[in-house]
Order: sequence, then C-alpha cells, then structure tokens
Amino acid sequence: MKIKSFYYIFLISFFSVSAYSQNVKLLNIDQLNERIKNGKDSTFVVNFWATWCAPCIKELPHFEKLKAEYKSDKLAVLLVSLDFKSKLTSNVIPFVKRKNLKNEVFLLNESSPQEFIDRIDPSWSGSIPATLFIKNDKRKFVESEFTYEQLLTEYKKL
Repeated sequence: MKIKSFYYIFLISFFSVSAYSQNVKLLNIDQLNERIKNGKDSTFVVNFWATWCAPCIKELPHFEKLKAEYKSDKLAVLLVSLDFKSKLTSNVIPFVKRKNLKNEVFLLNESSPQEFIDRIDPSWSGSIPATLFIKNDKRKFVESEFTYEQLLTEYKKL
C-alpha cells in the first residue's frame, strides 16, 4: 500500500511540474512578431527582463497589475526573459512559480541576441528592463524601469 501511495504522489508531482513548465515557452524574434501579428489582442505590452536584474524584478508586479486591472481591454502582456536558455529549468521556471506570474512568460531563444535587439528597436542598447508597446500601427519602445503610474501612462497613450 505504501509503495502504491508513493507511486501516485510521484506521478502527481511529476505531472504538476511538467504542466507548470509549459507556462514558460521558448521564443525567437520571428515567433514574437508572428504572435503580435496574429494576436487577437489589439494592444501588446512586451517587457524584456531577467531573473538576475533587480530593476526588472521590481517592476514585474506592475505588469501583473496592469493586466489584472485592464482584463476587459484587448490587452496582452508578454514577459520575455533574457536569461540564458540553460537557466530555464534551474532559474526561470522556479522564479515564475515563486512570483506567481500570470502573464504569458517566454524565454528568449535566439542565436544572435544583437540581431534580436536591433529588430525589436534599432535604438535599444540592450539594457534591461525594456518595454515595447504596440497597438495597431503604433509602436513605442522604452528602455527604463517603470513605476505603475508610468506604465499606466504609457499604456493609455496608445
């Protein structure tokens, strides 16, 4: 009986971790552009961050709050981690779980980070946090940390 119970506990644990890890998807620039182009959401707020970036971590709750407060709007908040791909299971997934992030979370999967940076916005130096706002044909790129009020102001400008 104990072995059977242990087996079920193991299976439940395994599948809950596997199911959770599906919440962080690998993403390259073409996939990001396709997601935006084909998305049913009319406004995209794409935040570029990393688990080792203190200002990034500080502002992540603001993106969660924005999505929660404007859930009736056609808004997609995408959180793109710039951590190394090798850190997906050891750092990114546990971080997302610990912070209870509800927005879509991706991990950059690009062989040429500089090309990715240039295609997001030619003025981007590569520093993070950075956020891209897109609504229809309007794009705005901001390379700095946001307070919630600043984030809300930028969102409402679109």
